[in-house]
Amino acid sequence: MHTKQMAYVSIAGAAGYTGQETLDRVLHHPELELYAVGSDSLAGNEATALDPRLNRNGGRRVPRLITNAAALACDADVTFVCLSHEEAAELDAPGRGIVVDLSGAHRLADPAQYDAWYGFTHPHPDGLGAWSYGLPELVPPTGPLIANPGCYATAVLLALGPLREAIDPTSVVVDAMSGMTGAGRSLKPSSHAGSVLENVSPYRVGAHQHVPEIAQVLGFPVSFTPHLLPVRRGLLATCNVRSTGADVRELLVEHYASSPIVTVLPPGIAPELARVQTTDGAEIGVFEDRHTDRTIVICALDNLGKGAAGQAVQNVNLLFGLRETAGLRLAGVLV
Repeated sequence: MHTKQMAYVSIAGAAGYTGQETLDRVLHHPELELYAVGSDSLAGNEATALDPRLNRNGGRRVPRLITNAAALACDADVTFVCLSHEEAAELDAPGRGIVVDLSGAHRLADPAQYDAWYGFTHPHPDGLGAWSYGLPELVPPTGPLIANPGCYATAVLLALGPLREAIDPTSVVVDAMSGMTGAGRSLKPSSHAGSVLENVSPYRVGAHQHVPEIAQVLGFPVSFTPHLLPVRRGLLATCNVRSTGADVRELLVEHYASSPIVTVLPPGIAPELARVQTTDGAEIGVFEDRHTDRTIVICALDNLGKGAAGQAVQNVNLLFGLRETAGLRLAGVLV
């Protein structure tokens, strides 16, 4: 799909972390024009109710907030759905335009997986096949309905996707860590300051909803344990694998040689949260374990950037035939 004029955008769920991050990228995008912003909790208010930085200093204006239902009914050229899993699952796709769902409601092809991993029965099981999983570096979106990957799944798949034919599938063990914004903006006991600060805790051990998503793309399951970090944002996945003979680093370097988003770091350099926080890029490091025959592949990205909003905009860019990096945060060496 190609466009020679500005594409109009509607965002549902703009008051959440992913919604606000998506809004920010649309406002800085040279080819997207914001048309509607939805939030049930803030409907009827000026945009400054969401964030006082909006509509000041001569920036692009954000319209008065409307309900999520109204935002979904706009039939915009692009609709970003930033709702909860269950709310997004109820979605009747708009009659026109591209829809990008940033929840997990349309990532899994098998509807039975939603009962097992998300805790609800999918209300539209027959419609799941219409959604295209959009991880540009491995599974480019085909549109017009795009299921945006999960943050952990993105990191693990970027690290392991190019290696899936070159590693022993029974050897894969992943330890991953994410900042607290990965849990969303809604308050819950596990995200209170008293639980998060000066603490690192595993959660959803053996039961995280991104596990079947990873297996769906790789073609085999992995042992995956997520941990909550006492930081606002950023995600790091350490993948321990055994090669079946191929040079793991070589395969990754070759796969990402032309990527403007994913960087395979030089030997000896490890990915760091500080370099990817607030950006839409990803770093991959490769290390040989000196005491075993295993290889350690580490991927770092921002859970709200490449793990959510940045990837959603990247998918839209590809579907509209725009520059892949338009509207993304990729430059700079901030301390």
